Amino acid sequence: MSTDTVLHISSNSALQEVAAKASNKGLQDHHDAYKRKGLPLRVGTRGSPLALVQTRNFLTRLTQFCPLLRELGAFQEFQIKTSGDKIQDRRLADIGGKGLFSKEIHEQLSAGNIDFAVHSLKDLETTLPDGLVLACTLKRQDARDALIVNAKYRPVDVDYPFDCLPQGAKIGTSSVRRQAQLLHVRPDLEIALLRGNVQSRLDQVAANKYDATFLAAAGLQRLGMEDRIDVLLDPSVMVPAAGQGIVGVTVREADVELREMLSAIEDKEAKAVATAERALLAELDGSCRTPIGGYAQLMPVVAGGEPELHLVGLVASEDGTFLLKKEISGSPADAELLGRELGKELRKDSPADIFNE
Repeated sequence: MSTDTVLHISSNSALQEVAAKASNKGLQDHHDAYKRKGLPLRVGTRGSPLALVQTRNFLTRLTQFCPLLRELGAFQEFQIKTSGDKIQDRRLADIGGKGLFSKEIHEQLSAGNIDFAVHSLKDLETTLPDGLVLACTLKRQDARDALIVNAKYRPVDVDYPFDCLPQGAKIGTSSVRRQAQLLHVRPDLEIALLRGNVQSRLDQVAANKYDATFLAAAGLQRLGMEDRIDVLLDPSVMVPAAGQGIVGVTVREADVELREMLSAIEDKEAKAVATAERALLAELDGSCRTPIGGYAQLMPVVAGGEPELHLVGLVASEDGTFLLKKEISGSPADAELLGRELGKELRKDSPADIFNE
């Protein structure tokens, strides 16, 4: 980290004010959220092992820039069980969509019972509730999907990852995006519902209940479980979900000081690619049953050239019989415009019933 960055954050007026309030109030814990003026600030998160690791990594990063906040115990973790966590026997598409992983968290945020919330960006709904904003995106770790197979099918050929699966193999997933892309190349495979936390899904493959499954590579890496990955799928083979590998933080729009504080640690590249990918989703506005993928990256700058953002978008049918991929490139400053333009192109060239509820 550069000296300029440290000075910028250390001199941030919002951080100074938070620290001053903490000193003045002696870290008094005000249980009435609307009356609470000082510390600790309450951080909302799901209670899964991965969600907790991501939340604690975020808080570590935040306090690195102002050690006084750590010394004062400025943050308090607040675990919230969401509808998406409670209901495990149905696909999210059948019970209200991926917003179920943030619904209860955002209700607490809107009510003032927590001060900000940490999410896997891929699980965050495209349109946030009124009064809430995505205030910070952290550096993307790995956008790729990981294929995990039963031990009897190893080793897996990196160049032909699905060839290891026998005819009619049972693949556990709840993602229509993964399902559609897999069935497009292997229509013989059986897709079966598999939900739950990372460990439980790995255990069910190991127990021969499924022949294989998919998980986000970033989640396995954050949990220190990289050794469980049989092969990382290149985005050209499996287009990732929009926002995959990125942690996002939401706050109340009116909390200007918190937004300023979070902007100090935001990763600019993550913000650009997330903006493009989420704009793509917003333009397509498909139902939760619509397989949609979006992956943006900043390309290496050629000597004398300008930075360029490259975005790949995918739309498919659940059964994989229709699959369309398109690409667009442009200035990172136009990330939202690029996402919307590519979304329009994909919609224009796709069957209308792909986007029906």
